[in-house]
Amino acid sequence: MPVGRVKWFDQEKGFGFVTSDEGDMFLHQTALPDGVKVAPGTRLEFDVVDGRRGKQVLKARLIDAVKRNRDPKKTADMIDDVITLLEDTSAGLRQGRFPDPVFSNKVAEVLRHIADDLEG
Repeated sequence: MPVGRVKWFDQEKGFGFVTSDEGDMFLHQTALPDGVKVAPGTRLEFDVVDGRRGKQVLKARLIDAVKRNRDPKKTADMIDDVITLLEDTSAGLRQGRFPDPVFSNKVAEVLRHIADDLEG
């Protein structure tokens, strides 16, 4: 299930856009749980459907509805880990090798966690 953030949302008109790794997609109020209001930066998990004008959110669920307790030490540790992962990746690329998909997915996952922590 894709995860993304609300890019913008017009409460009055009842629609906006979500941005994710899959790109930007249309978000209509009816895709949100009843009574939920979103603002830019709200994290969502959602299903995607191909609409007439491109991808759109079919059914969304709020992530982090309750503010998380962030730990700067853990975020610093993750950044140190990702530096090591990126150095390994860079060394392989300089030797003409792309990393295997499993390793690439791990790097991407750590980067997403760091981005989420930094964005709050």
